[in-house]
Amino acid sequence: MTTVPRPAAELSADDARRIALRAQGFLGAPDRRAGVRGVLRGLGQVQLDTISVLARSHELIPYARLGAVGRTTVEDAYWTGSHAFEYWSHAACVLPVEEWPHFAFRRRAYRDRPHWGHELSAGAYDKVIDQLRAEGPRTATELGGAKNKGEWWDWSDAKIAVERALMYGEVVVVERRGWKRVYDLAERAIPQALLHDDLDDTECVRRLVRQAGEALGVGTRADIADYHRLKGEQFDAVVEAAGLVPVTVAGWGKPAWADPAALASEPRGRHRTTLLSPFDSLIWERARTERIFGFTHRLEAYVPKQKRIHGYFAMPVLAGGRLVGRVDPAREGGTLVARQVTLDGPKAVPAVARALREAAEWVGCDAVRVERVDSPGLAKDLVAAVG
Repeated sequence: MTTVPRPAAELSADDARRIALRAQGFLGAPDRRAGVRGVLRGLGQVQLDTISVLARSHELIPYARLGAVGRTTVEDAYWTGSHAFEYWSHAACVLPVEEWPHFAFRRRAYRDRPHWGHELSAGAYDKVIDQLRAEGPRTATELGGAKNKGEWWDWSDAKIAVERALMYGEVVVVERRGWKRVYDLAERAIPQALLHDDLDDTECVRRLVRQAGEALGVGTRADIADYHRLKGEQFDAVVEAAGLVPVTVAGWGKPAWADPAALASEPRGRHRTTLLSPFDSLIWERARTERIFGFTHRLEAYVPKQKRIHGYFAMPVLAGGRLVGRVDPAREGGTLVARQVTLDGPKAVPAVARALREAAEWVGCDAVRVERVDSPGLAKDLVAAVG
């Protein structure tokens, strides 16, 4: 681990929390002219996930920052005009197209792997590339079928080939159609000025560490490295050159680094009140969420039903710069159903009610029904507030 220089600043826990909220777009007036693409550029990535309750996570993330932006507007912002591409970063993510050169280190690493557990028939890779070149953007199904007749990961040759080409950087996902990836050649989808692997690994990692520091505002080594799934050793090698400055944060117990611009002015402005996707970069890392907000959260979608505490897709509620509760939502026709609600005391009731009403309106629901509240004495107040 790197030797940490003398801290440039000493921050209180509240300072760090406000810096993180501003960096992530939740404190201060949002730049509505920049819209969804501005959110994507500011965050550096937006995580994708298959789960859709209110909406898919990549829709929830700009909604949480901008309010009721149209869902079609969200999709168009990602997938029209060569403004973004999909690749492996923190997980499967949508990334600003300007970041394409900085993932050359990862593309090279994938090319150096002999295979990833999927054997590929001779000629299958070239066949897929030739088909895309001749026919234009296609889903795996249109390229010859996504699966064989076996288990979930029993991919067809066409699917293995096109996913391998995606990892290598020869193919790009240009759209999600019914949640299916639509593939095209990178030479057509990525602007020519960006279509290169010229940057060496050190320069790529330096840029991603800098970008992660800017998007988080302040973070530990693990926070910043994990943002793009870098190794701690990679962080150590470039953090000084990346321009992040060492700071101490009261109560964190670990060295931290900050974006110098985040330290230049005091975070001020309006706080968002909203439901958060569990895959939102503000809260996706449990240790960081506990450190910043004193809030323990775990996605329970993959936990057996009988072992869930807060629900299948419990969404934390952000209000006044704090996490004040959780809602496990569902939809039944035109009704948003709060299957289970956790409240951090009576003061949370108005904020949770507001978050529920606004989310219901955004997804086209005209009613909200509260089924269960962890504090029975507050259930009546919450029902009245949402009604």
